[in-house]
Amino acid sequence: MGQETKEIEENRKTRHKMVVVGPHISIITLNVNGLNSPIKRHRVAGWIKEQDPTICCLQETHLSPKDKHRLRVKGWRTILQANNEQKKAAVAILISDKVDFKAKQIKKDKEGQYIMIKGTLHQEDITLINIHAPNTGAPKFVKQLLIELKEDINNNTIIVGDLNTPLTPMDRTSRQKINKEIIELNEKLDQMDLIDIYRTLHPKTAGYTFFSSAHGTFSRIDHILGNKA
Repeated sequence: MGQETKEIEENRKTRHKMVVVGPHISIITLNVNGLNSPIKRHRVAGWIKEQDPTICCLQETHLSPKDKHRLRVKGWRTILQANNEQKKAAVAILISDKVDFKAKQIKKDKEGQYIMIKGTLHQEDITLINIHAPNTGAPKFVKQLLIELKEDINNNTIIVGDLNTPLTPMDRTSRQKINKEIIELNEKLDQMDLIDIYRTLHPKTAGYTFFSSAHGTFSRIDHILGNKA
């Protein structure tokens, strides 16, 4: 009986240690298509609170560098953003107050199309890259960005965002073949040991994130990529 109690106690301690070392992290990503309207900001803030993620990545906020206060959501005080002066594009990362996050390095571009933060989350290293690829030449842009950030990308890297690119024929209702640029992007992802997490978990489920009213087609152009490990 004493031995059994001891084992239960040991298991409890191990479980507790696991919770401390590797707490659950949830990351959500959304192209908000402009946040200059107060009603829209209110809706997005409500959505973030409802989802209650660890990290929230937003694309196309269309906010200028001095508009940081417009991204404030109660419970997510850490806000990092990349903007351009024309109030186009712009990406932002919000980190929950519930986690112990320390930023060590931030990289971003003047066009507001990506932001990379390296830091620690509960003492574990994490690199997070939030991308909003342009509407034209998106696969080329993403591939070039991966090459530029190659030194920063490791086992603890998560890449999220609106890549404006379906990575497989299954990511489009039209089921058209993927072009040369997308093939090259996939090759680059493979070389860097990066995988499309959704497609890995759901190899046969379509699941779309965008509807084009001009073409009447659905596609999955928003992705979360992680290391194979």
